[in-house]
Amino acid sequence: MASRDIEKDAVSVKGGTTVDDSHSKQELHHQSTRRGVATVVGAFLIMFSSFGQANAFGSYQSWYSQNQLASYSPSKISLIGSLQLWVFFAFGGLVGRLFDAYGPTSLISSGSLILTLSLMLTSISYEYWHFIVAQGLIYGIGFALLFFPAASATATHFKKYKATALGIVMAGSSVGGVIFPIMLQRMFNELGFAWAVRVSGFICLACGIVGTVTVSSNLDRKDPGPWIDKTTLRDATFILLLGGSALCTLGAFVPLYYLAPYAESISIPQPRAYDMLSILNACGFLGRIVPSLMADYLGRFNVLIPSTVVASILSFTLWLKSYDASMLLTYSVLYGFFSGPYFGFQVACVAQISRPDRIGARVGMLYTGCSLFALAGGPIAGAILSWQHGQYSGLIYFSAATFLAGAVLYACVRLRLSLTLLDKV
Repeated sequence: MASRDIEKDAVSVKGGTTVDDSHSKQELHHQSTRRGVATVVGAFLIMFSSFGQANAFGSYQSWYSQNQLASYSPSKISLIGSLQLWVFFAFGGLVGRLFDAYGPTSLISSGSLILTLSLMLTSISYEYWHFIVAQGLIYGIGFALLFFPAASATATHFKKYKATALGIVMAGSSVGGVIFPIMLQRMFNELGFAWAVRVSGFICLACGIVGTVTVSSNLDRKDPGPWIDKTTLRDATFILLLGGSALCTLGAFVPLYYLAPYAESISIPQPRAYDMLSILNACGFLGRIVPSLMADYLGRFNVLIPSTVVASILSFTLWLKSYDASMLLTYSVLYGFFSGPYFGFQVACVAQISRPDRIGARVGMLYTGCSLFALAGGPIAGAILSWQHGQYSGLIYFSAATFLAGAVLYACVRLRLSLTLLDKV
């Protein structure tokens, strides 16, 4: 009997690990997987509500130009959306540092309340400065407190399929960019501006509550370190990535702001003009998912660079020559898809060149570095439009050229990581 017990003990021990230890490790793995999936779901809803609403600013731009802010130039109206983006980007460094120290929960809960407050205040705004404060400044703060913890937390749960997980999360912004323009256009006419914006605010609040409960980090909390990471500032690879993202940011949101007004300028009825923006964002959903799946096998930069180049060429050619609904529809479909990796790969690319415990801070630094470019893009495009007396060619050239310049710097990052073109980078 004793010998049989010894044999059972010998079988249950392999390489110093008992059966109980093995079960414990499997249980921890399953718990980690469940938390990772829950984080993806919660982060998706956060992107849907916050980034999706930002992607729909073209709907607000078109409405304001004909209603509350009809006396203001396109450049001044687009400053509201650009300010929103600038505050969002500028807060990246601070929020990323707080995420590394305290995790995502308190940041996401605060961001949900601030974002909802912003939309409720926007619903009762009627002066230009009201919109600047409510939809520009306050919304940008709430947006930052939601976006950066959600994206950074997702990156901590995955290694092999990091790009796919982040692609799914970022696809939430495209789904929001599809639904919000259609929803707002219908509700503006049926419920009025105030209640249309309030309804969108309640949707954002509900998504934020779910995100607060489900999004978690897979890293231990720690001292976030110095406010300015000198090591990162000396990292040439990171600086090139920052430069490429900044140039792309300068022109990336121009189609989102001006596609609907451009459609109306070529005599497309307003409902169909709003639909063009929704179609662009719908194809952006596929442009975040499909390239992300490819990136985990081919390499993130290997997918990002050609996609960005193609998006630029589409603006140089197809948008510039879109004189009817069918041409503009084709542009919306293709540009939405090929611009997707720019929006979906930023966090994954930063994570690829960073230590896991520095992802939050570095993601924040990247977006903070892009903040002035986000602020400048819309007003520069609007100023070009006014200078050309309503002609869109200069605005289109500006958007396409900045995207192409960003792709060049992305290529420099890729070559620094590997000079072999067939390597997975």
